[in-house]
Amino acid sequence: MRLHTVDVMLAERAAATPERVAIESGGRAWTYAELDACSDELAASISPGSRVSTLTGNTAEHVALFFACAKAAAILHPISWRLAPPEIAYQLDDADPALFLVEDEHRALADAALELATVQPAPELPSRGARSGVPRPDDPLLLIYTSGTTGKPKGALLTHANCFWTNLSLDLATGLTGEDVVLQVLPQFHCGGWNVQPLLAWWKGARVLIERTFDAARALDLIERRRVTTMMAVPANYLFMAEDPRFADADLSSLRLAVVGGAPMPVALLEAWAARGVDVVQGYGLTEAAPNVLCLPPEHARRKAGSAGRPYPYVECRLSEEGELLVRGPNVFAGYWRNAEATAAAFRNGWLATGDLAERDADGDYWIRGRVKDLVVSGGENVYPAEIEAVLHEHPGVVEAAVVGVPDARWGEACAAFVVVREPLSEEELRAHCRERLARFKVPKTFRVVDELPRNSLGKVVKSELLEQVKAGAT
Repeated sequence: MRLHTVDVMLAERAAATPERVAIESGGRAWTYAELDACSDELAASISPGSRVSTLTGNTAEHVALFFACAKAAAILHPISWRLAPPEIAYQLDDADPALFLVEDEHRALADAALELATVQPAPELPSRGARSGVPRPDDPLLLIYTSGTTGKPKGALLTHANCFWTNLSLDLATGLTGEDVVLQVLPQFHCGGWNVQPLLAWWKGARVLIERTFDAARALDLIERRRVTTMMAVPANYLFMAEDPRFADADLSSLRLAVVGGAPMPVALLEAWAARGVDVVQGYGLTEAAPNVLCLPPEHARRKAGSAGRPYPYVECRLSEEGELLVRGPNVFAGYWRNAEATAAAFRNGWLATGDLAERDADGDYWIRGRVKDLVVSGGENVYPAEIEAVLHEHPGVVEAAVVGVPDARWGEACAAFVVVREPLSEEELRAHCRERLARFKVPKTFRVVDELPRNSLGKVVKSELLEQVKAGAT
């Protein structure tokens, strides 16, 4: 019986199209046969059930290791190279890996982390001969640590079945073919670097251009020169590309599907891309859902600009009484690594609680309004920071905006806005812009123009850092 395991995806594709190019990375092309053979060789040296931690940029070798872990019934634990040594040490001690494989570029960072860590995993693959595993659908494959915005990071376990079903639903919703050229800019230490297009692309026999890191000018060049047909990125990536001087003249005609996730994308930015003939399709997901939850159908991209869309096939969604988005389906994770208490707290009667506030319109499309903990209650009125941010983005002089709730002696809470501008703007100009478009209680109490917004490793704005600036008297 054919099992819903990830190892089958590559093996069957390599048998069907062995000479087709699977990956272009670092100036080298890898065929499906080469990728399959390399992963077979690596799998023979990995023990079933073991964790393999990695510290590396995006590489084809990392892809081969991913499939090797799938074949060996082991768990890949990719660590962000953007973390500090104590943060990496925490993950290593928590994951307790048998192996810790490090790219040369990040050797010093790894050594600093190991000096702080208790666990001391092997630094390289052992000699061939370890028993090869036979993976089952419920076996864990990926151990991805959450960003830690609500405390210590927790390791989310994604199984073979989670990865299989989330990619099947992605295929049914947006589709990829063997003729597609996929530009991968998301980091491989994030589940989106595997489950939002790349893994599906290799399943379907497409070509994936793996970029080590994101560079706006290079991304535009690759779209034009390599005739990229589809990509997935976060709003910041699309913003930096739109702000690049080449954006106005770059040939984007090959790009049939551009997907955005990680955070709501400002409508003004969506319109900037639409003016270049590209509809950027909004989506929504989270690590614990492997990550795909909502997707706006391409044909609705302009009519529903700003919406996160509808549930993927096989995914169910509903709203709690408080408006929190709840999710269930075969894509929902197995739980947090060695943390039964956190796992139990993540669910509400069998539904994954996302921590995000949303609204559902008459068509069944969902609109993400912000984090539950980001909700500001001012004078008894609910204020969604995302609504204010959307209004600020409408100003032609505003590049980016982030709004947080701050204590207020009179109203309990008020809003503080942090704004990145492309031209000089005063606080009064920004306040007047908001007053024309928002109820009085929604207008931020303070506005601060900053050079940039703090971001995490995926490009999401870290509002906790903005709150720290408020507490320190920066506003």
